[in-house]
Amino acid sequence: MGTQIKNLPRLLKDIAKLRILVVGDVMLDRYIWGNATRLSPEAPVPVVNVDHETTTAGGAGNVALNIVALGAKCTVVGYFGEDEMGATLRKKLEGSDILTVSTPGTGQTIVKTRVMVDRHQVCRIDRESPPAAYHVTPHQAEALLADQIDACDAVILSDYAKGILNNEVIARVAKIAGAAGKFIALDPKPRRHLTFKGLDLITPNKREALQLAGIKILPHTPFPDAEVCAKLHKLYATKHLVITLGEDGMLLSENGRVDKIIPTAAREVFDVSGAGDTSLAALVLALTAGAKLEDAAHFSNAAAGVVVGKIGTATVTPAELSAYVAHES
Repeated sequence: MGTQIKNLPRLLKDIAKLRILVVGDVMLDRYIWGNATRLSPEAPVPVVNVDHETTTAGGAGNVALNIVALGAKCTVVGYFGEDEMGATLRKKLEGSDILTVSTPGTGQTIVKTRVMVDRHQVCRIDRESPPAAYHVTPHQAEALLADQIDACDAVILSDYAKGILNNEVIARVAKIAGAAGKFIALDPKPRRHLTFKGLDLITPNKREALQLAGIKILPHTPFPDAEVCAKLHKLYATKHLVITLGEDGMLLSENGRVDKIIPTAAREVFDVSGAGDTSLAALVLALTAGAKLEDAAHFSNAAAGVVVGKIGTATVTPAELSAYVAHES
């Protein structure tokens, strides 16, 4: 299978001229690496001898890292707690030349800690506060975001259902961005029951798309492409819809009609952590740089194909992407 991206060098050059604003749930991804050779005498669980620990930005922070890794500039707006983990998260992002803006709140910094043994995740430990602790009012959102939206070329709303994004904030951001002619994308989490209308792009996975459309199917039933795309367009009037189908690739839809399905580009899959963030970042960058939806999807698909071959939350560089596409062509 060939990976078809029209004039990749030119696309990467145009992407390098962009600044993207990411608004959403930032978090710190923490990895504890070790080995396990015995079970605990206290319970039938492995005893992990820790070798080392690493941290990186997750959630909306990982979207931002992927944007700058592909050559563009980025500002990220989210909640950074007044705690050690919040300071670490800001340092990670600002160390990659990402401008950080903190929203008001009273909670702790969101942290996901994964225990890794021989490239496998043994367990994950989450630290976070209730959604109300991260709540932002529309007035606060406008005060924080008006200048940032004006300075960017596109806005990504990265929802991890932690509380930063709510209906009022999305409506206010969409109104400001729309008035300024900025491209706006949302990666939604259906369990938040967010309402939105008329965005340029949404990127649910297969399960999320069914939930957003209110459609239930039996196990092992073919995905109802046309029905889902038509229903989502009726409900949300989104110009572009890209549904990630896992090993089945990506479904593309414009104005409620099924366009096509692009097969997955991944050669090896070690870890899918953050692959959706990479796919979203690459898709928005390509579309904002002027690529057609199919070309942008191939670009996004290839970027995700690189990161799933890595362990842990990861990013892809233009050099890695170019090498990957050359190998696949």
